[in-house]
Amino acid sequence: MKTRLITTITFLLFFASQALIAQGTYTLQPEISTHVVNVLNADGLQFKDLNKNNKLDVYEDWRQPVEKRIEDLLSQMNIQEKVGMMLINTLNADAYGKTPAKGVEFVEDEKMTRFIFRNLVANEPNRSVVNRRGGVQISPYEAAQFTNGMQELAESTRLGIPVMFKSNARNHLARSARAGINVTAGSFSSWPKEAGLAATRDMGLIADFANTMRKEWTAIGLRGMYGYMADLSTEPRWYRVHETFTEDGDLAADIISTLVTNLQGKSLSAQSVALTIKHFPGGGPQENGADPHYSFGKNQAYPANNFKYHLKPFTAAIDAGASSIMAYYGIPVRQSYQPNNVGMAFSKGILTDLLRNELGFRGYVNSDTGIIGSRAWGLEDKTVEEQILIAIEAGTDILSGFNDNKQILSLVTSGKLAESRVDVSVSRLLKEQFELGLFENPYVDSNRASYLLGNASFQRKADIAQRKSVVLLQNEMSLPLPNSKESSDTLKLFTMGMNTKSLTGKEWANYKFTSGDSAESGAKVTIPTDTDYAIIRVFVTNDGSRRDLFFGGANPDELNLLSFSEMAKAKSWKITPSLEEIQRIMKKVGSEKTILSIYFRQPFVMDKNCGLLDAGAVLATFGVNDEALMDIITGKFKPSGKLPFALANKPDAITSQEPDAPGYTKKNTLFPFGFGLTY
Repeated sequence: MKTRLITTITFLLFFASQALIAQGTYTLQPEISTHVVNVLNADGLQFKDLNKNNKLDVYEDWRQPVEKRIEDLLSQMNIQEKVGMMLINTLNADAYGKTPAKGVEFVEDEKMTRFIFRNLVANEPNRSVVNRRGGVQISPYEAAQFTNGMQELAESTRLGIPVMFKSNARNHLARSARAGINVTAGSFSSWPKEAGLAATRDMGLIADFANTMRKEWTAIGLRGMYGYMADLSTEPRWYRVHETFTEDGDLAADIISTLVTNLQGKSLSAQSVALTIKHFPGGGPQENGADPHYSFGKNQAYPANNFKYHLKPFTAAIDAGASSIMAYYGIPVRQSYQPNNVGMAFSKGILTDLLRNELGFRGYVNSDTGIIGSRAWGLEDKTVEEQILIAIEAGTDILSGFNDNKQILSLVTSGKLAESRVDVSVSRLLKEQFELGLFENPYVDSNRASYLLGNASFQRKADIAQRKSVVLLQNEMSLPLPNSKESSDTLKLFTMGMNTKSLTGKEWANYKFTSGDSAESGAKVTIPTDTDYAIIRVFVTNDGSRRDLFFGGANPDELNLLSFSEMAKAKSWKITPSLEEIQRIMKKVGSEKTILSIYFRQPFVMDKNCGLLDAGAVLATFGVNDEALMDIITGKFKPSGKLPFALANKPDAITSQEPDAPGYTKKNTLFPFGFGLTY
């Protein structure tokens, strides 16, 4: 009887303690990890003594509701610490994952708690490569060591507030990743680009993608993302179409909702990657297709009155619980929400009236990088302090690409910016850090990061996604290719833009590949006279011929040139292989025996004069490797992708379409949205 009584009391105490714990963020004792501060024991539970006062404060007590923890921490923060939370800038690891001097300065002097991580992470880093904004290449182990080192530095500060690392997209097969826009996959699993994921029309696959990405990112201490882009690709000339999913508002809404639900979870937790959905209220309808990183692209136009159509994916993100929203640089001209013609991050009508009051957003607003000073469109005549004040009063909570504590501090001490307004932003920012569990355990296992990144099972899922993303546009030659294994004959293939050395396994044994890519001498490779078929991978880049176009894009006077005939003659566009070379191969091998695989980084125009539509087969890709392409061509994997955006049939269609409306008129359409053949 005594044993039964003790057991009953034990169970009652257990359930009582769980009921108490359930009031806060956690339902059970979370893992507590510390490198600097002491661990406090209370009620048989563990807590971190973050402010080093040898007692349990409310903000250190993970059983307490997040709102109470925020209130307590705010009451202990000085104004410099509060202002520091409103700053975020790039912070890369030094060689071998070492903490840079800039990191110490950011934490100790500027009181910063958020950073953008841009290092390329590779299993075998190329130590000789240094990117202007991305820094040096490091290994997964070194990346984890770097974030751990910064967390240790933060833990040693007065209040022990942990730091948070964010990154741009990393998990895609991108040919020309550009720091500030995206990052080469490296050790991370390599999936098709965003439009490729949309082309699969498979929300289960996209959920798998998000869950895989979440495991990889959290393994090295990445807990936030600048993404994904909810912008719609209604303007084909816009350079950043390659980061959008689709022109269709409903499809984009489904994808964004799936990503938020699977990267963040139903609510933020210690396993989440928090998203900053961008670029509110939709950067797709750029006037003349120009990018607002540059002054000539600062306006957005809505001639079709489709402003609200572009809000669909953002509404879905808000409903799914997106932690943060990023406002864009551009000026949404002639909109009722924007009477003053200023950039989004400076517009109270956009950020407060629309985003918060009308759409019900409760997270924090993150500005795009560099709005202060260099891209304060509509406020170019204002001082830096005036721009900061206007942005914050409009509803911006954190300034990206900015790390000067004193400039915001001076606004508070002078009385121009109320400390109560700073408290609002800091409360929103702290909520994310508390809910992510960073106050309990911000550290990661470096050894685990080493074996988790580059995991074969993760890449296997990504490989399937690549195959599902390929869209078969034209098949006059009746693909798939004949199976040479069924006969003694060897099928002879002439290729361009492919790494044929990787196609030497058993399944390719009966194919003889001749690579047409120029030899080291630069001489053209002769096309064998007995060639059966030609496979040409076509890539287009428009990185600009001017140094001031750092973020990419065609020269301003060549933005309209999306047809292959026009791009072939332009200065700031490059077709690889050249259109002349493609036409030469098609003539030599035979157009009907030529397979074109075109990477549609933007909705390029296969105009009549370029001759590409004379090919026996045309496939649209959005970031796939050679093995995936060959599986489609040979029938090992049947094509199932559907176009995420429409393709025009002539150059004039590009300039006559309305930038805020999806697709083209019927007479201007070559392939409509959703088109895709199969075998």
